[in-house]
Amino acid sequence: MKILLVEDEFSLSQTIANYLKDDGYVCETACDFAMAIQKIELYNYDCVLLDLMIPGGHGFDVLSRLKKDHPQTGVIIISARDDLDNCIKGLDMGADDYLSKPFHLSELQARVRSVLRRRKFNGHTQIQFREIQINPTEKLAYVNEERLNLTKTEYELLLFFIINKHRVMARISIAEHLWGDSMDLANNHDFLYSHIKNLRKKMTEKGGGDYIKSVYGMGYRWEE
Repeated sequence: MKILLVEDEFSLSQTIANYLKDDGYVCETACDFAMAIQKIELYNYDCVLLDLMIPGGHGFDVLSRLKKDHPQTGVIIISARDDLDNCIKGLDMGADDYLSKPFHLSELQARVRSVLRRRKFNGHTQIQFREIQINPTEKLAYVNEERLNLTKTEYELLLFFIINKHRVMARISIAEHLWGDSMDLANNHDFLYSHIKNLRKKMTEKGGGDYIKSVYGMGYRWEE
């Protein structure tokens, strides 16, 4: 899962980003309005953590652009404690939740998980696809009730494919989802192929189907 944090306070931004990365998320940051707009124009995110008061513009304009171009992206507003009116306005504009500063990182983590469940998993705590079951909270996957011993990248690949089943996913899109805007290996298709090969092998060894299909000249698609 990939998150964008829009926050101009550097120490808070680094603390939140490191916490989310330690929890297994790909977390990118934007410190002002221009960078936030650039990020949401170039990349897709599962969830955006949005401080409304940012240099160079207002968070409402970021939210408006995001809801227009990526309506399925979850949004959590981060605000000052006395900014309730703006939080309500943000919710009316399509934000999913808000969190007032200061807050505990564990509470932010719970809010992010809740938004992702609603946005990506239809509110379910488990994802089921035929013989495959995924527990997003614990970041575990099973085939025929046997646990798969997946690396972090393999788990994220499996989750990404199932969420986007039947869609052709370009190699560059998959790499960007896995490694974010700092993806040094985005053009190394052999590296991505090795992760996909390992995921296929681990699933089929447990009796699972080989659902990942290559689409010549384009990328991959998860097919039933």
